[in-house]
Amino acid sequence: MNVDGVAYRSIWVNADGWSIDIIDQTRLPHVFAINNLTTLAQACAAIRDMQVRGAPLIGAMAAYGFYLGMREDPSTAGMQLAYQRLYETRPTAINLRWALERLNSALREIEPNERTARAFAEAEKIVALDIEINRAIGTHGLELIREIAASKVPGEAVNILTHCNAGWLATVDWGTATAPIYLAHDAGIAVHVWVDETRPRNQGASLTAWELGHHGVPHSLIVDNLGGHLMQHGMVDLCLVGSDRTTRNGDVCNKIGTYLKALAAKDNKVPFYVCLPSTTIDWNCSDGIREIPIEQRDGREVSEISGKLASGKVTTVSIAPDATAVANYAFDVTPARLVSGLITERGIFGASEKSLAQAFAKQNSRQPE
Repeated sequence: MNVDGVAYRSIWVNADGWSIDIIDQTRLPHVFAINNLTTLAQACAAIRDMQVRGAPLIGAMAAYGFYLGMREDPSTAGMQLAYQRLYETRPTAINLRWALERLNSALREIEPNERTARAFAEAEKIVALDIEINRAIGTHGLELIREIAASKVPGEAVNILTHCNAGWLATVDWGTATAPIYLAHDAGIAVHVWVDETRPRNQGASLTAWELGHHGVPHSLIVDNLGGHLMQHGMVDLCLVGSDRTTRNGDVCNKIGTYLKALAAKDNKVPFYVCLPSTTIDWNCSDGIREIPIEQRDGREVSEISGKLASGKVTTVSIAPDATAVANYAFDVTPARLVSGLITERGIFGASEKSLAQAFAKQNSRQPE
């Protein structure tokens, strides 16, 4: 996608042909920095510290991290170490486990001296697949936007509400929830995006607004609690969000606050769609509320906030009393009954076990290829 007219992915192989470059998302929107990763430890830190984040991108980073681990030690013990260290970085996003299982399966039966090259090849396949999938999600979601645009006065914008960042920064390219938006904008359809700030890490404010701005998509930043008011007054035509893990029956685990948006959308009859690659579906999970582990992160993400001063200096300040206890649950689960549909690379389907099983029979672990 575009950064000052230059096309970027969120992760790529450095010009040296082997190390991995990433956009450090912890420094956005005020500093555009590229980090070069050469070790397994650096790859783990990039995921854990959220220099890269978003379920699809975490999967891609895990694959490249496994490859870097094989450069260091391609033995069976080295494989086990790489798997375990990467697996422990983030507990909620299912793509991480999916990528690690794919690499582990591909490398297990070959000789150690072949593992580094094979790991790199598999990571490249995962990256290419992610781009292809997200473009397809965008194509299917574009039709929803076209339908809404056709019902409006010519030139009137389709107003879309997002939450967190499910943009190209959360994937290798295109994004999930933003892919239909980018395609609509590029096709000349008038769109306007309501961007939730998405406390506590402000990933809507710092990431979604940043990338939409660089791509030229009209948008307005809003506080998280404004969405319901906008829906009550007919100012939202469509909600598009992403997913870190989706159960086989259509429950959706996404950034904290997604559930509340879904409730408001249901009450105001606003379509609420989830954009997700099939790699985000956990076929072994049937009850998102009870079975998906919800990451609890450092309380300082809530009690402190970073920003740019008038001098241009970026700093962090405290916004709560020093002794105040903080609960920082990073995700919530939106029950399938609140989801209008799931936009996937194969089309738009109902949020139900039957619909998903029919659409992705071969990927369903209970119906192996």
